[in-house]
Amino acid sequence: MSEPKKIKNNTKSLTLLIEEEYGKKGSTKRNKFDKGYESFKLGTLIQEARLEKGLTQEQLAAKCGTNKAYISKVENDIKDVRISTLQKIIEVGLGGHLKLSVTL
Repeated sequence: MSEPKKIKNNTKSLTLLIEEEYGKKGSTKRNKFDKGYESFKLGTLIQEARLEKGLTQEQLAAKCGTNKAYISKVENDIKDVRISTLQKIIEVGLGGHLKLSVTL
């Protein structure tokens, strides 16, 4: 894997900034950062899908049997979500299909 580079003058790539702040991949601090990013990404993906479907948080909540506050917390990475609930939000609420993968 190539080393992150500086881009023109004092501008740095995002990868370089992350490494400077959180360390290289595999370090404890970096692993914690990466895990938090993945959680944040999940909430963002749900929010983007909801908006693409033209649904409010309240409408999505009603479709999948929860409440607006719960959907808001999931979208804003305040609430951990069970896989069964996530599946319900994606499949019942948004009419999508949840795919999970494990990378070793």
